[in-house]
Amino acid sequence: MARRIFVTGADGFVGSWMIRRLLDDGHDVYGAVRPAPDARPPMLTTEEAQAVRWLPLELGDDDSVRRVADLPYDAVVHLAAVASGAQAKREPATAWLVNAVGTARLAQALADARAAGRADPVFLVVSTAEVYGRGNAVARRETDPVAPCSPYGASKAAAEIAALEAWRRTGVRVVIARAFPHTGPGQDPRFVMPALIERLRFAKRIGAPVVKVGNLEPVREFLHVRDVVDAYARLLSRGEPGEVYNVARGEGVPLEEVFRLLCDRIGYHPIPELDPDLVRPADIPHLVGDASKLSGLTGWRPRVSFTDLVAEMVHAQAD
Repeated sequence: MARRIFVTGADGFVGSWMIRRLLDDGHDVYGAVRPAPDARPPMLTTEEAQAVRWLPLELGDDDSVRRVADLPYDAVVHLAAVASGAQAKREPATAWLVNAVGTARLAQALADARAAGRADPVFLVVSTAEVYGRGNAVARRETDPVAPCSPYGASKAAAEIAALEAWRRTGVRVVIARAFPHTGPGQDPRFVMPALIERLRFAKRIGAPVVKVGNLEPVREFLHVRDVVDAYARLLSRGEPGEVYNVARGEGVPLEEVFRLLCDRIGYHPIPELDPDLVRPADIPHLVGDASKLSGLTGWRPRVSFTDLVAEMVHAQAD
């Protein structure tokens, strides 16, 4: 059955993949983009872009939020955010205004539309595993303490609090998805895997003996973005209001091992050299999640293996 689904941050990396998934499922898709002459996602085909109803959205403008929130959606996927930890560190106030205040503003607008009888959408708020902070070297569960140690993680934790408060107060059907690290073709090279691939390819091209890297000691898991949007699609149908769900593979890999695997795939093995400018002072040593709650509810499992993900990323960024 086709549903009317509104996606904020539709001009972003995950937003593009989310829109494609929803169109493939036969839904009517509304995509919110930043006000700009041409903010439609370049990752979408012309046919896909034409199938979406595009709406301008500025999360810092109450009137803009209310205009887009007042339509009769069945579900809202809230992806719009300052998503880069590095950017949030440089501009913490902006991260809080977009991630926390923007989410609170959208939640209230949806609650008002619900109270007026215009719509009662599921409101899927996409958060991050970084809300857990450092913690212990075990797979994180939704019941673990939230103790963010970065402006990005803190602003997303605040977004969760704002949305869940709106649910308790107004009944707007909020579902929280805490996504663990994910990547895929089209991701910005500010993020770790595409950044490493870009540097390794450049080093190979010029014959450089070393490659600048950040801290390679942390343990991370990596999901394919296709599996992540599959989890979001399932939560739109089956997520329980007021609940939080990890979206995670549950298998951690040291970044040093990721670097080695990328070297093997690219066919070049330079020496990794630590660059202090690439090191995050509040880096989380171990960030791996337990998604048994999501799996038990929806049957979701990641379909793309980590090995296949690495191969696809290297192929996608081939010269």
